[in-house]
Amino acid sequence: MSTTVLGIDPGVSETGWAVLSADAGAVPHLVDSGLIKTLPSQPLPERLCLIHGAVARLMERFRPQAVAIEEMFFLKAAHTIRGTLQARGVILLAAAQAGCAISEYNPRTVKATLTGSGAADKRQMQRLVSKTLGLAELLRPDDVADAAAIALCHLRTGRLKRLQVLELYGGGR
Repeated sequence: MSTTVLGIDPGVSETGWAVLSADAGAVPHLVDSGLIKTLPSQPLPERLCLIHGAVARLMERFRPQAVAIEEMFFLKAAHTIRGTLQARGVILLAAAQAGCAISEYNPRTVKATLTGSGAADKRQMQRLVSKTLGLAELLRPDDVADAAAIALCHLRTGRLKRLQVLELYGGGR
């Protein structure tokens, strides 16, 4: 059975997204990816509507079994936090309206899951994501690479959880 995950790196100016798919026990592959952009000159409610609509269209187009989104962590600029939190809100709403399971991962967890170190740098993460997905080049821009990393993290942790449940109940591999 194939699992499709929509990974999202939320932002009010740029929201990165990546759709990954993997059959049980198989290497995940990149189905599609992109960036949802809004303009700073647009009123915030309009920007949020654009983000919500774009995510709703992604949900309809790819019909993922799960949405994996980055958890919020403290940033330096209060206006950035506010906008990103609001963008996350409309993204979560679109996923919930589509009836999709939602999982949240903080950046350190994503890094630790994929590289073994919660302190991995951005370049190391990009190389690992590209290599894991069999891409010839680094996934760009950063927001898209981050979204793919979040989706990969979900696929890996979800697989581990399934194996642990099987082992607990005697299913094993």
